[in-house]
Amino acid sequence: MKTRILIVDDHPVVRRGLAATLGADPDIAVAGEAADGDEAILKARDIRPDLVLLDIALPGKNGLEVLKTLHAEMPDIPVLILSTFPERQYAVRCLRSGARGYLTKQSAAEELLDAVRKIRAGGKYISAPLADLLAAELTGETERLPHERLSDREFQVLCMIGRGQSVSRIASALSLSPSTIHTHRAHVLEKMQLETTAQLVRYVLDHNLVESPE
Repeated sequence: MKTRILIVDDHPVVRRGLAATLGADPDIAVAGEAADGDEAILKARDIRPDLVLLDIALPGKNGLEVLKTLHAEMPDIPVLILSTFPERQYAVRCLRSGARGYLTKQSAAEELLDAVRKIRAGGKYISAPLADLLAAELTGETERLPHERLSDREFQVLCMIGRGQSVSRIASALSLSPSTIHTHRAHVLEKMQLETTAQLVRYVLDHNLVESPE
C-alpha cells in the first residue's frame, strides 16, 4: 500500500517540485495539497493522509499552529517539517511540538525520500546539522538565543511583529484581544532584554526568523 502524503506549502511551484520528488518513489502517492494553514487542517481531517509534509511560513495559521492542531487532533499522523529556515531557528521548537522530523528546503532533494521512509517506518528523521545542534544543547555547549526562551505564543507574536504587522492585525489573526497582544509583546521585550518594537523587528530580521517583512 502506498504512503499517502499531504503537501502543505503556499508556493505552487514548490508544491509541484515536491510532488515530482515524491513521485520518484513508486510506494509514495501525493494524496492532496494545501496552500495555507486553515486548508491544511481541513484537508488533513478529510483525507487522513499517512504523512503531512508541512512548511513553516504559511498564510493565516503558521506551520507551528498547524503542527500543534494536527498533533492534538490526529496524533497518529506524523508531520515532517520542510522549511527555508535553518535548523537553529525552528527545528527544536517543532520537534517539541510533535514533529517527527525537520528538513530545510535546501536539502530536500537529497534527503526527502529517506526522511519519509524513516518516519513511515516509525522513526524520526534528524538531519546531520540538527543532530549536532541537539547534541550541543544537551551538553550545554551552545548558549540559548534570546528568542529560544519565549513560549510558542510569544514566539509567534514576535515573528508577526517582525513581519511589520500591527497589534490590531495580530490580534485579529490570532483571535485575541489587542490588550493580550500588548501583554505578549511586553513579555517578549522583557525576556529578550529589549526596549522597543523597532529592536524586536531588527532582531527578527537579523536572525532570519521570517522570510520578509510585509
